[in-house]
Amino acid sequence: MGTLIHIASREIGTREIVGAQHNPRIVNYAKEAGFTYVNDDETPWCSFFMNWVAQKAQLESTGKGNARSWLNVGIPVVNPEPGDVVIFWRESPNSYKGHVGVFMGYSQDHSRIYTLGGNQNNQVGETAYSTSQLLGFRRLRPVKKKTLSTRVLRRGDTGVEVVDLQDALKLCGFQPGTSDGDFGPKTEAALRLFQSTKSHIAIDGVFNRATRKEIIKQLSKL
Repeated sequence: MGTLIHIASREIGTREIVGAQHNPRIVNYAKEAGFTYVNDDETPWCSFFMNWVAQKAQLESTGKGNARSWLNVGIPVVNPEPGDVVIFWRESPNSYKGHVGVFMGYSQDHSRIYTLGGNQNNQVGETAYSTSQLLGFRRLRPVKKKTLSTRVLRRGDTGVEVVDLQDALKLCGFQPGTSDGDFGPKTEAALRLFQSTKSHIAIDGVFNRATRKEIIKQLSKL
């Protein structure tokens, strides 16, 4: 298991083969993701690749080959972070055509969106797409139930347990910043805001037993 960015990045440079031959790696993305009918590298494969990456990361996927299907999964986000899913339209906003990939960031003037994905210039790579073609962003949820540390966590703590807390807060609709494993002021502020929605727990920005219980309860409703 790894993040969408890490998994997709390892595939950068995988390219279609011109002519009658087909890159077996691209065909394998489709087959491992459940598209067993695909035997070539010419069928539009951005969604095949996104399904493959999401499944490797143990996150929800669409099981569909059309890019716009990704508008129906995950949590809609307005302020995306690297690692969220981004969906674009192709040819027309009202057509069925689209493209899907992993959001990497905006250009300085916000006119372009840097996207890591498959079938970008016939390969896995990073490409800038016009912001005018944006349909939406989605944050994928884990397929398996989220586990949270039983240890008390507070500002200054670091590590995987903090990453899990940050991811859980995001899924609950609170914004701790990038899931970097650093329990800093943004994570503390997000945790305080979550605690403030529960009348029976202290608003102290500390991840303790009572707060853990409430976060798990909230996640179970998603």
